[in-house]
Amino acid sequence: MGRRAIRIVLCGAWLLGLIAPIARPAPVHAQAGGDIAVVVHPDVAVDNLTTSELRRIVLGDREFWPASVRITLLLRAPVAHERDVILKNVCQMTEAQFRQHWIGKVFRADTALAPKIAYSNEMAIDLVSRVPGAIAFVPASQVSKGLKVVKIDGRLPGDKDYLLR
Repeated sequence: MGRRAIRIVLCGAWLLGLIAPIARPAPVHAQAGGDIAVVVHPDVAVDNLTTSELRRIVLGDREFWPASVRITLLLRAPVAHERDVILKNVCQMTEAQFRQHWIGKVFRADTALAPKIAYSNEMAIDLVSRVPGAIAFVPASQVSKGLKVVKIDGRLPGDKDYLLR
């Protein structure tokens, strides 16, 4: 196989790598309903957030926890159920609107850090446990020991009228 043919194959594989995650449907377990827990690093000095405070965090309008600890926002990749729930119920935005919001925010230099992408719930859980100031959104059924679950408007996953379903 010549160099040109190798380049074409590699280019095709690279392009397929970009398109495949978008084109294929999410796994059944990711589409299933259930409460989404807001988890933070265990050292974050917050036990409860209002919907408005959570929205400000997700939209990058609040960048620090108490004691000046920088917030590291971890979001699942687009098409993940957890991300859809946050965008719909907290931000009242579509994926396109959210993306435009963050592009504008970064372009205007309104923020020091854009959200970090977690490609799986396991990755989000691992990063929250290791990164001071981290916050993520994971299925309540997958919350492990050592993670701090934050109440939203005084409610935990499983409570009546919990926002993140």
